[in-house]
Amino acid sequence: MRIYEELYIARPNATDEEIDALNAQLENVIKQAGGTLDKTDKWGVRRLAYRVAKNSDGFYVLLSFHCGPQTVREIERRLRVTDLVIKYLTVRMDEKLKWLEKRKKAREKRAARKPAAPAPQASPAVPGAAPGVPGAPAEAAPVPGAPEAKTN
Repeated sequence: MRIYEELYIARPNATDEEIDALNAQLENVIKQAGGTLDKTDKWGVRRLAYRVAKNSDGFYVLLSFHCGPQTVREIERRLRVTDLVIKYLTVRMDEKLKWLEKRKKAREKRAARKPAAPAPQASPAVPGAAPGVPGAPAEAAPVPGAPEAKTN
Protein backbone atom coordinates (compact mmCIF):
# COMPACT_ATOMS: atom_id res chain seq x y z
CA MET A 1 0.00 0.00 0.00
CA ARG A 2 1.23 3.43 -0.96
CA ILE A 3 -0.05 6.91 -0.20
CA TYR A 4 -1.38 8.93 -3.14
CA GLU A 5 -3.03 12.28 -3.71
CA GLU A 6 -5.27 12.81 -6.71
CA LEU A 7 -6.20 16.33 -7.72
CA TYR A 8 -8.71 16.66 -10.49
CA ILE A 9 -10.38 19.65 -12.07
CA ALA A 10 -13.97 19.30 -13.18
CA ARG A 11 -15.96 21.59 -15.45
CA PRO A 12 -16.92 24.80 -13.61
CA ASN A 13 -20.62 24.31 -14.36
CA ALA A 14 -20.65 20.82 -12.77
CA THR A 15 -23.26 20.32 -10.06
CA ASP A 16 -22.47 19.02 -6.59
CA GLU A 17 -24.45 15.85 -7.37
CA GLU A 18 -22.21 15.10 -10.38
CA ILE A 19 -19.05 15.70 -8.32
CA ASP A 20 -20.35 13.54 -5.46
CA ALA A 21 -21.28 10.74 -7.88
CA LEU A 22 -17.77 10.76 -9.37
CA ASN A 23 -16.19 10.79 -5.88
CA ALA A 24 -18.39 7.85 -4.84
CA GLN A 25 -17.36 5.94 -7.98
CA LEU A 26 -13.66 6.56 -7.26
CA GLU A 27 -14.13 5.60 -3.60
CA ASN A 28 -15.72 2.29 -4.68
CA VAL A 29 -12.75 1.56 -6.97
CA ILE A 30 -10.33 2.20 -4.11
CA LYS A 31 -12.27 0.11 -1.58
CA GLN A 32 -12.75 -2.83 -3.98
CA ALA A 33 -8.99 -2.95 -4.46
CA GLY A 34 -8.44 -3.08 -0.68
CA GLY A 35 -7.39 0.54 -0.26
CA THR A 36 -8.73 3.31 1.93
CA LEU A 37 -9.89 6.82 1.04
CA ASP A 38 -8.44 9.09 3.74
CA LYS A 39 -9.98 12.43 2.82
CA THR A 40 -11.88 14.26 0.11
CA ASP A 41 -11.52 18.04 -0.14
CA LYS A 42 -13.73 20.07 -2.45
CA TRP A 43 -11.94 23.34 -3.11
CA GLY A 44 -14.71 24.78 -5.26
CA VAL A 45 -14.49 26.81 -8.45
CA ARG A 46 -11.15 28.55 -8.97
CA ARG A 47 -9.44 30.40 -11.80
CA LEU A 48 -7.12 28.25 -13.95
CA ALA A 49 -3.61 29.46 -14.81
CA TYR A 50 -4.40 28.91 -18.50
CA ARG A 51 -7.41 27.83 -20.54
CA VAL A 52 -8.07 24.10 -20.60
CA ALA A 53 -10.70 22.69 -22.98
CA LYS A 54 -12.06 26.23 -23.52
CA ASN A 55 -12.53 26.72 -19.75
CA SER A 56 -10.84 29.45 -17.73
CA ASP A 57 -12.34 28.23 -14.41
CA GLY A 58 -12.55 24.78 -12.88
CA PHE A 59 -13.98 22.93 -9.88
CA TYR A 60 -11.03 21.53 -7.88
CA VAL A 61 -11.28 18.27 -5.87
CA LEU A 62 -8.43 16.67 -3.87
CA LEU A 63 -8.51 12.99 -2.86
CA SER A 64 -6.00 11.42 -0.47
CA PHE A 65 -5.89 7.62 -0.31
CA HIS A 66 -3.86 4.43 0.33
CA CYS A 67 -3.83 1.80 -2.42
CA GLY A 68 -1.66 -0.13 -4.86
CA PRO A 69 -0.34 1.06 -8.23
CA GLN A 70 -2.88 -0.97 -10.25
CA THR A 71 -5.71 0.90 -8.54
CA VAL A 72 -4.15 4.24 -9.48
CA ARG A 73 -4.10 3.15 -13.13
CA GLU A 74 -7.81 2.35 -12.95
CA ILE A 75 -8.62 5.69 -11.28
CA GLU A 76 -6.65 7.60 -13.92
CA ARG A 77 -8.40 5.63 -16.70
CA ARG A 78 -11.81 6.56 -15.29
CA LEU A 79 -10.84 10.23 -14.94
CA ARG A 80 -9.51 10.26 -18.50
CA VAL A 81 -12.76 8.95 -20.03
CA THR A 82 -15.12 11.02 -17.85
CA ASP A 83 -16.41 14.12 -19.65
CA LEU A 84 -16.83 15.90 -16.32
CA VAL A 85 -13.04 16.01 -15.69
CA ILE A 86 -10.90 18.42 -17.71
CA LYS A 87 -7.53 17.80 -15.98
CA TYR A 88 -6.09 15.51 -13.28
CA LEU A 89 -2.81 14.92 -11.46
CA THR A 90 -1.70 11.96 -9.35
CA VAL A 91 1.16 12.31 -6.85
CA ARG A 92 2.75 9.49 -4.88
CA MET A 93 3.16 10.96 -1.41
CA ASP A 94 5.04 8.20 0.43
CA GLU A 95 8.25 8.97 -1.50
CA LYS A 96 7.83 12.68 -0.81
CA LEU A 97 7.30 12.04 2.91
CA LYS A 98 10.35 9.75 2.96
CA TRP A 99 12.43 12.46 1.25
CA LEU A 100 11.23 15.10 3.73
CA GLU A 101 12.10 12.85 6.68
CA LYS A 102 15.60 12.28 5.25
CA ARG A 103 16.12 16.04 4.81
CA LYS A 104 14.95 16.67 8.39
CA LYS A 105 17.43 14.12 9.81
CA ALA A 106 20.29 15.61 7.78
CA ARG A 107 19.39 19.10 9.05
CA GLU A 108 19.32 17.89 12.66
CA LYS A 109 22.66 16.11 12.21
CA ARG A 110 24.23 19.27 10.75
CA ALA A 111 22.83 21.37 13.62
CA ALA A 112 24.28 18.94 16.19
CA ARG A 113 27.77 19.25 14.64
CA LYS A 114 27.71 23.05 14.68
CA PRO A 115 29.43 24.59 17.73
CA ALA A 116 27.35 26.80 19.95
CA ALA A 117 27.38 30.46 18.93
CA PRO A 118 29.77 32.60 21.05
CA ALA A 119 28.16 34.95 23.54
CA PRO A 120 28.15 38.57 22.39
CA GLN A 121 30.64 40.83 24.18
CA ALA A 122 29.36 43.71 26.28
CA SER A 123 29.65 47.03 24.50
CA PRO A 124 31.77 49.69 26.24
CA ALA A 125 30.13 52.53 28.13
CA VAL A 126 32.39 55.11 26.46
CA PRO A 127 32.06 55.16 22.65
CA GLY A 128 35.77 55.59 21.92
CA ALA A 129 37.09 53.20 24.59
CA ALA A 130 37.35 49.95 22.62
CA PRO A 131 39.04 49.88 19.23
CA GLY A 132 37.40 47.85 16.51
CA VAL A 133 33.85 48.61 17.62
CA PRO A 134 31.81 49.58 14.56
CA GLY A 135 30.79 53.21 14.64
CA ALA A 136 33.38 54.15 17.30
CA PRO A 137 35.89 56.87 16.39
CA ALA A 138 39.24 55.43 15.38
CA GLU A 139 42.33 56.48 17.32
CA ALA A 140 44.95 58.19 15.21
CA ALA A 141 48.04 56.07 14.71
CA PRO A 142 51.42 57.83 14.33
CA VAL A 143 52.54 58.04 10.73
CA PRO A 144 56.23 57.12 10.30
CA GLY A 145 58.36 60.05 9.11
CA ALA A 146 55.73 62.67 10.01
CA PRO A 147 56.56 65.39 12.54
CA GLU A 148 54.97 64.88 15.92
CA ALA A 149 52.50 67.44 17.20
CA LYS A 150 53.72 69.49 20.14
CA THR A 151 51.55 69.92 23.19
CA ASN A 152 51.93 72.88 25.55
